[in-house]
Amino acid sequence: MSEKEDLAKQKAEAAAKAKAAALAKKQAKEEAAEKPEGEIDIAKQKAAAAAKAKAAALAKKQAKEEAPEKPEGEIDLAKQKAEAAAKAKAAALAKKQAKAEAAENTESEIDLAKQKAAAAAKAKAAALAKKQAKEEAPEKPEGEIDLAKQKAAAAAKAKAAALAKKQAKEEAAEKPEGEIDIAKQKAAAAAKAKAAAFAKKQAKEETAEKPEGEMDAAKQKAAAAAKAKAAAAAKAKAKAAAAAKNRTAVQESEEADTPSEISPNQSKLDQIVSAIESHVGQGALLENYINRLSKDVPTLVANPDTYFSIAKFLRYDEQLDFSYLSELHGTDFESHMEIYVHLHSFKMNQSVALKVKLDRDTPVIPSLVPLWSGANWPECEAYDLLGINFYEHPDLKRILLGEDWKGYPLRKDYEPYDVEV
Repeated sequence: MSEKEDLAKQKAEAAAKAKAAALAKKQAKEEAAEKPEGEIDIAKQKAAAAAKAKAAALAKKQAKEEAPEKPEGEIDLAKQKAEAAAKAKAAALAKKQAKAEAAENTESEIDLAKQKAAAAAKAKAAALAKKQAKEEAPEKPEGEIDLAKQKAAAAAKAKAAALAKKQAKEEAAEKPEGEIDIAKQKAAAAAKAKAAAFAKKQAKEETAEKPEGEMDAAKQKAAAAAKAKAAAAAKAKAKAAAAAKNRTAVQESEEADTPSEISPNQSKLDQIVSAIESHVGQGALLENYINRLSKDVPTLVANPDTYFSIAKFLRYDEQLDFSYLSELHGTDFESHMEIYVHLHSFKMNQSVALKVKLDRDTPVIPSLVPLWSGANWPECEAYDLLGINFYEHPDLKRILLGEDWKGYPLRKDYEPYDVEV
């Protein structure tokens, strides 16, 4: 065949291809005008596939026609050229179609198309895996079927994960950071839902394939395992509770068996109490104890009738000699009033507390000013703020509020006479 004939044939083929492409494009536009958006996308995909198939068939036909006329070397070269031209043409056509679709569709439509394509690919992969599993099932024994199902499921999961990852990367390149985060969250939620649905479906399929006896046995095993686990947890809890109870019991036993440490001031308290009972009387003290919350101070609770006699004995006894009054104050306990006196003996190098309880309605007690002059102002203060009357006080008066003040502010039931104050 001459070069002119080859050139004419190539021109005719190029014209036929161009005509076919123009016809396909025209037909696609006409169909797009008549169809809704969803059908337009499908029609475009079909048209592109048809165009590719037609181009491939034409290239194959051309190669067959040229094969008898050319020697083997030229045939191979022509085939390679034809294949390269077909690939280049297909790539150019796909690129052109993508550009055209991108120009016609908005960003939301592109995302929707990608999602539809991804969903279709996932559905196709799932259907293919299911079909393959069904075909392999009759040929394999039960054990191999289960293994094959597990492998297929794992492969499907891996494929779906890879597809989702790829899609996420593509979307990430096109979307800003905020949309990427939302897309990731949606993808993660979709993956979780899909995995849960797949596990549920697999469980149903396995249940349908097993005979009733095996299902009951599996249920019984699961129930027995759950019971055993619950029993073990209860046993461990009971052991922990018993151990805690034993520790508490041992601690209480040790505390009960071990006597509290004797105060270093206990001997001095015994000495003072013995002296008071010998000189004042057996019923002079209502109570005596070591106050561990106040530096182990020996504490004496006096009867109101013997309060002054005990104080006088503590002040003037040669062995005791509590010559210094460091503190005196009153307290309202609502049920009663109380006077607290703190004394110190330099001779014994020891302190002692003297307390007396008074009737709240008529709190009257002898003054200690004749014994310790330092009781003067503290007793006036107790009278001023609590209304405790110290008889035989040399000059009992209000020292903070004034004689015309109504009430006693340190009493628990005090209500101001003048609310504005």
